[in-house]
Amino acid sequence: MQTQPTQPKVTKAVIAAAGFGTRFLPQTKAIPKEMLPLIDKPIIQYVVEELVAAGIQDIIIVGSSNKRAIEDHFDLPNSDLVENLTSNGKIELLEQTKAVANLANFIYLRQKGPYGNATPLLSAAHLLDDAPFIYAWADDFVVAEPRSRFQQMIDLHGERGGSVLSCIKLTEDEQYKRYGVVAGEEGPDGVIRMSTIIEKPGRDNAPSDLASVSSYLLDPKILKYIEQAAVGFGGEGELMIQPAMQAMINDGNAFWATEIQNGKYYDTGNRLEYLKTVVDFALMHEELSADFLAHLHKRLAEN
Repeated sequence: MQTQPTQPKVTKAVIAAAGFGTRFLPQTKAIPKEMLPLIDKPIIQYVVEELVAAGIQDIIIVGSSNKRAIEDHFDLPNSDLVENLTSNGKIELLEQTKAVANLANFIYLRQKGPYGNATPLLSAAHLLDDAPFIYAWADDFVVAEPRSRFQQMIDLHGERGGSVLSCIKLTEDEQYKRYGVVAGEEGPDGVIRMSTIIEKPGRDNAPSDLASVSSYLLDPKILKYIEQAAVGFGGEGELMIQPAMQAMINDGNAFWATEIQNGKYYDTGNRLEYLKTVVDFALMHEELSADFLAHLHKRLAEN
């Protein structure tokens, strides 16, 4: 009986966190949008915790000069905070705070190069070995159970190799202008071997209703394709990852698109979606949900 080749273990991730967060100004003038809270954790921590739970050990956060708060958050608590929590008997809270720093091996880089979603990978390329890695964003994510989004992607990669894109079904016309849309040959399990990816095509030009959102598990070959694209980049528009993916597909490299099962996609990159996310997380919170729901009912009754 012929056995399937073992795929390299996925242990590294890159998180893009260099945006200015202009939709949230003036709030994001001094605080990165990735550090906006969802109850008692910043958005980026939810992404990091999901990566770690899926087996990621090294996390490269590509930011900019105004992202120091992210580094501070994933560092050990300073002596003043330690003294305050200790003197007030809040030892459990102190241990929880310390644990954040030990979630993974963190590496921080400042993004260099043209604007666009491929540039963070150019900045991190020298830290990525010849092994697959995850590329994610710090302001959107998918909550899925019992297997997380990243675990579903890693499991599929383990079975088939290649690159894996996490996807959702689009239901509104406006969404076709916000996300990359994929198409290809669909297998009996619903997984698509991609032949096409088009960024923000609009509904009329979309090849399907399946959108690539939130994260990619990438074959390291993608770095060479991005580097080649950067050499010929004229500085107009954005240096995007989707054309590099399409070039790889055209060269015969396998890209798989999978709709995340039992998942809900959250995009906290604009004010309304952020508020919706806060509400959902409050309603899921073990300690707050009952009182918060009662408050919502009261406010609805008053209006």
